[in-house]
Amino acid sequence: MPTFRDFRRLFPADSSDPAGYWLYAGHLLAVWALAASNAFLGLTILWSGRQAWRGKLRWRWREHGAVLAPAGVYLALLFVSVAFSYDPAASAEELREVFSLLTLGLGAVLVRGERDVRRLFSLLIVMAAALAAAGAVQYYFTDYGTLHKRIPGPFSHYQTFAGVLLVGFFLVLGRIVSSRRASWHWLALATIVWTLFLTLTRGSWVAAAVTVTAYVLVRARRYFTAYLAAAVLATALVVVLVPATGERIRSIADVRDSSNYDRLCMLRAGLDMVAERPLFGLGPGMVEERYPIYRHPTAPRFTVPHLHNAFLQLAAERGLTSLAAYLWLMAAGGWTAWRAYRREGGARGGRADLYAGVLLALVGFNLAGLFEDNWSDTEVRRLVLFLLAVPLCLGQSEGTRSEERA
Repeated sequence: MPTFRDFRRLFPADSSDPAGYWLYAGHLLAVWALAASNAFLGLTILWSGRQAWRGKLRWRWREHGAVLAPAGVYLALLFVSVAFSYDPAASAEELREVFSLLTLGLGAVLVRGERDVRRLFSLLIVMAAALAAAGAVQYYFTDYGTLHKRIPGPFSHYQTFAGVLLVGFFLVLGRIVSSRRASWHWLALATIVWTLFLTLTRGSWVAAAVTVTAYVLVRARRYFTAYLAAAVLATALVVVLVPATGERIRSIADVRDSSNYDRLCMLRAGLDMVAERPLFGLGPGMVEERYPIYRHPTAPRFTVPHLHNAFLQLAAERGLTSLAAYLWLMAAGGWTAWRAYRREGGARGGRADLYAGVLLALVGFNLAGLFEDNWSDTEVRRLVLFLLAVPLCLGQSEGTRSEERA
């Protein structure tokens, strides 16, 4: 009969807390079923509390503070914005975000070292590819697929689906461009990219295209012509096979497009909201309720759920202080990953694919945030919070891990 010691051999040395690691991994791998993800996160919190009580779990501010400090400021400002809200009782419902933000802090102590991170990256890539395949089936074998009924995958909204696929796209791309062990990743990449086109979400397309183009210009400029030709051919193929994408691509820069004009009206309304309450905003959850007050008379819609811009949404709801904390958090995570990437030899480093995946995903996610309030998507936000924790997970010294296992 297998013993506990036999079971432990299934886990590499970095997993000094297998139960905590797999509970944490479960809440990320179950983002497509939010109730299950919440259950896993709740169990992770309970387990971590037990481990912390026993002295087996602790944050090391010398290593973790660079990213956890801005997260703490962002969290504190959430409470402040609720207190200064037009309707504090209604805004208090948004404090549930605190639950999701624990993904960052827990990841820093439960995912320990390269093997833990690499395994979880592989699982997330497989998850994204599987979701993409399911989305393709949804497109071809159901009544989903038109512009007014876009494929949502297993999620409640197509934008959330596209956001998760976008993160998966950058993780697999980072592995391909930085690792010689690509193999099955090309199939995963093709599946994700194809379904991302099928979602008809222009913001995700633009974010992916701009991020990849910038990467090629910075890291592989000599291949830029070949890349551009391949991109044009691939886009032409998609337009031929999925005609709806052609009109969506043409409408990206068309201000006469109703959706584009509506977003310009939201931009004007959002700026007016910020001008009225610049420090702490209208209050969490108040943008949708008070939008009719600021709405431009020619706006196509009388009400909107959000401003279709993550940065503007934060500034309007919680003020410029919260927006600054968010930007600090993203910059701290990106800078920590970039510094470690350079320190370990850049593209020649053994963990270059992990750092590249983090950097590409953070850049792409924030570019997509210019067109969609993706930070408010709990499912996408949890993946991004884990990516912000990755440099902290990889930065643990062997001595630190040995001490924690002792």
